[in-house]
Amino acid sequence: MARIAGVDLPGNKQVRIALTYIYGIGDPRALKILEKAGIDPFVKMGTLDEDSLNKIRQVIEAEGGIEGDLRKEISLNIKRLIEIQSYRGLRHRRSLPVRGQRTHTNARTRKGPRKGTVAGKKKVTK
Repeated sequence: MARIAGVDLPGNKQVRIALTYIYGIGDPRALKILEKAGIDPFVKMGTLDEDSLNKIRQVIEAEGGIEGDLRKEISLNIKRLIEIQSYRGLRHRRSLPVRGQRTHTNARTRKGPRKGTVAGKKKVTK
């Protein structure tokens, strides 16, 4: 099992798929990394030798913006938006959709489970 950027990559998957296990690397970026390193994207991760893994590590380090650094940068950007009280910052603070989606009927993932109506409340009769 190869370890790149602090992440264990599965040896039974293709290299282009295995690289996507690293936060900040998707399919297009994985293909660019492999192209720069000169490695076939369809070979299995377990068959790569240490030299090939080092080439991949060097290309990833040169590009930057993965794992902890990327998570930290994103969280700082969100904190900045909240601090300057922008509209997007207010949406983040209230845990509502940020990018203009409707919330009247949808957005259950962000808003959480429904707050059902109060049960057992009856009208007073005379």
